[in-house]
Amino acid sequence: MSLSRTLRIQVSDELLKSLDGTARRLGTSRSELARQTLSKALDRPDEAFLERQHRQGYTKKPAGRDEFRAWHAEQVWPE
Repeated sequence: MSLSRTLRIQVSDELLKSLDGTARRLGTSRSELARQTLSKALDRPDEAFLERQHRQGYTKKPAGRDEFRAWHAEQVWPE
């Protein structure tokens, strides 16, 4: 990873304390933990976007009455 830019952000005292404590427990620096966390957050799919797409798809083409019937036999219900 190329570290060529500095990012300055403001965080609450509470968040900074949490960041420092977690970094200490993981044996890493505050900056490295922030980089890793930011990278993971950006790599995750945008759940709200995916939910909107899902909703729009079913709005355009609603589920048919028997669309999920094949899965009913696969369900396991606790007794």
